[in-house]
Amino acid sequence: MQFGKFDDSSREYVITTPRTPHPWINYLGTEGFFSLLSNTAGGYSFYRDARLRRLTRYRYNDVPQDSNGRYLYIQERQPSSGKSLGKLKGEPWNPSWKPAKTELDFYECRHGLSRTTIIGEKNGLRATVRYMVPVGTNAELQELVLENTSREEKAVCIHSFVEFCLWNALDDFTNFQRNLSTGQVEVEGSAIYHVTEYRERRNHYAFFWTDAEIAGFDSDREAFIGRDGDFARPAAVLQGASWNSVADGWSPVASHRIEWTLEPGEKRRALFMLGYIENPQNAKWEKPGVVNKDLARKLQSRFSEPGAFQAAWDELTRFWDEKLSHFSISTGEEKLDRMANIWNQYQCVVTYNMARSASYFESGIGRGIGFRDTCQDMLGFVHLMPEKARERIFDVASTQFPDGGAYHQFQPLTKRGNADIGGNFNDDPLWLVIGVAGYLKETGDWDFLKVPVPFDNNPANTASLFEHLKRSFHHVTGNLGPHGLPLIGRADWNDCLNLNCFSTDPNDSFQTSTNKDGKTAESILIAQMFLYAAPDYIEICRRVGDTEEAKTAEKAAKAMEAAILAHGWDGQWFLRAYDDASYKVGSASCEDGKIYIETQGFGAMALIGQDRGYPKQALDSVAQHLDTPHGIVILDPPYKTYHLELGEVSSYPPGYKENGGIFCHNNPWVMIGEVRVGRPDRAFEYWKKIAPAYRETISELHRMEPYVYSQMIAGKGSRRHGEAKNSWLTGTAAWNFVALSQWILGIRPAFDGLVVEPRLPSHIKKAVIHRYFRGAHYEIEVENRTNDGPVKLTVNGKAQSGTLVPAAVPGTKVQIRATVG
Repeated sequence: MQFGKFDDSSREYVITTPRTPHPWINYLGTEGFFSLLSNTAGGYSFYRDARLRRLTRYRYNDVPQDSNGRYLYIQERQPSSGKSLGKLKGEPWNPSWKPAKTELDFYECRHGLSRTTIIGEKNGLRATVRYMVPVGTNAELQELVLENTSREEKAVCIHSFVEFCLWNALDDFTNFQRNLSTGQVEVEGSAIYHVTEYRERRNHYAFFWTDAEIAGFDSDREAFIGRDGDFARPAAVLQGASWNSVADGWSPVASHRIEWTLEPGEKRRALFMLGYIENPQNAKWEKPGVVNKDLARKLQSRFSEPGAFQAAWDELTRFWDEKLSHFSISTGEEKLDRMANIWNQYQCVVTYNMARSASYFESGIGRGIGFRDTCQDMLGFVHLMPEKARERIFDVASTQFPDGGAYHQFQPLTKRGNADIGGNFNDDPLWLVIGVAGYLKETGDWDFLKVPVPFDNNPANTASLFEHLKRSFHHVTGNLGPHGLPLIGRADWNDCLNLNCFSTDPNDSFQTSTNKDGKTAESILIAQMFLYAAPDYIEICRRVGDTEEAKTAEKAAKAMEAAILAHGWDGQWFLRAYDDASYKVGSASCEDGKIYIETQGFGAMALIGQDRGYPKQALDSVAQHLDTPHGIVILDPPYKTYHLELGEVSSYPPGYKENGGIFCHNNPWVMIGEVRVGRPDRAFEYWKKIAPAYRETISELHRMEPYVYSQMIAGKGSRRHGEAKNSWLTGTAAWNFVALSQWILGIRPAFDGLVVEPRLPSHIKKAVIHRYFRGAHYEIEVENRTNDGPVKLTVNGKAQSGTLVPAAVPGTKVQIRATVG
């Protein structure tokens, strides 16, 4: 069959057909046709100039579809006669609504701790699907329970579906000339094994298995969805069939077909497992050309047992019950208790595990785990899983350079620094000091500092962890600018404040393009961080016996404070930085970006210039210039034009991201500052504005999960003020938990014990707090008379002076009564 012909006069390829267009044309579409037919030597003359490609309206991915996913398709059949299957009737539907989007009679979604339950009901069939990853298991389980709630017999055709990745995410969606030819599967019973590339350099594979009796399967995507199909209406589902296709190149998938007949009131159950297996290199094969499936079969056998799924579900419940028991409160304010007891701590764990590597808003490609990011994440995580925090600190310190600098990011699997990004983010070293101090206060594990750790993952160049802290501290003092303030490098905490970039190329990465040597631009934030970290660092030095280093650090801290007081105060608030020309950033003299939140928050946390009233004045300026009904914006006014000397911060539209957005990550610095200057009610009001539970009533505006913090909420300079973005992403969860648990609720670890200094909002008069600390259980009853007044403690019935309760013997219970005011 001839698909078309070339018209010499018009230099066009002409396709005329009365039938459905050939899949070649469907595949290309307008975008693909134009971009592929660009060979002028062969007679085609579409994109002669690559610059035209940038001007077209077409986008590589078109409208993002949030697909594909793990799907279960359900469709009814007519009553069967004999052994033949009845004809399909009605529309196919999904318990999760997508991708078919068939209107359901009932829908409910329950997101819990590491598990989800989705219930969908249609035409007298009720499907309940539970999803989870069992503790310590490299597999995701889906349990389907289908119930006939009608008064008539139901014949049902069910298709499961997953699509396998090709292991390397970036290569998966770019290297088509290879990947469309590599797909391989093996099928054994109801298990479909994704063994693409296993025959060469890989020793791992995935599989999709069900414990139900299957009527057929598919493992080739085109066979399942059809030539012109899509996930909403796959051909196999529409025909109630499966072709037993075995993928050979193209796109490997896994689908089972299950045929059930349910009497009225009857329930039937099927379990599906998406698993991952790694084999020892010397045990890859069962026999030549056949993958060793022993570990997969054992996993399948384990969950074939009756009750195995429920047992794993219950184990997951116990796991989270134990972790969340480490800190819990009862105040009578349901939303406060819910955030403190469940969701804030849960997000701290998820963020620790995934960091910026992969999330709802991160693809999992390239970035890995941030050096500063994970040091902050640990502050809200260490009380839950200190052993994991210990491990992560070693991972972080191993990516440090001998001069105290560090890779800005590292990959979680290889633990190696990301050379594409490199280093020279000059706040990074101080976050290691802050993270280690947090771990030591929580655990009292001082031997931890003696462990040898390599620099740049080089086993030939190692030093104790304490030596790594020294290198971090002196990286700051060894890189000072004209005002005696720390040089900013590529950026400080604000990755978009790029004072050495000077980029005019739209393809530049602001974070990796450094067009100046960077010996002038200074960060006042890093200076404040230095003073915030210095007391803990000095105490650590004393406790390990290095008194000379302690004295040196004290001297350096005094010099840094003098530099901030002389050059970092703008009259009503702290400056943000000095640019490459030594002009002020974040000053009343600036046209835009007059005031930034970061230095007001950190300056108040560190109580810099307290004898001059600077912390309170800075926080008052925050309330006057930066506060909004939806949180505190990062700067104001937003930049209206691009500033070459400032970089990415001025590239966003006003009110978004670093250009005047509400960064939920640094709002807690202001909350902590407000507690420290004696204004706990204002701190709590700031906390409520961005806490997800308190934003439920404006969900149509907020547009984000009502149980998880977002990185950013659109600021007052935007047209979408109050709309959130980027959930599950940043150290927001950790800092909000630190602000809430350690400062507003006032229970914070110290080197020698637990500080109990509640600063609850004035409307909460009583609270009970449970805290497990170094193996002991502390039960704390709080009577809140005047929340800015003195705190008096009784410990096990005896009055105590001060608010530091010495660490108790592991296994004991400590009864504390705190009276405030």
